Amino acid sequence: MEDYVVIKAKQSGVQVIGLTRGHDTKFNHLEKLDKNEVMLAQFTEYTSAIKVRGPAVIYTKLGTIDTEE
Repeated sequence: MEDYVVIKAKQSGVQVIGLTRGHDTKFNHLEKLDKNEVMLAQFTEYTSAIKVRGPAVIYTKLGTIDTEE
């Protein structure tokens, strides 16, 4: 079972960027979230990293991260 993260935007325009696995890391997906929108993201055999740009709260099995702290 792959790991999931939940991202909640604290303002409009928060970007969630998926990055690929493999020899060369590339962007494979980009989402823009509006204020209070929530996105459930999953690490898969193709997605090795998720980058969040902007004020958001990220919930993982390891804990909660607030990008503004």
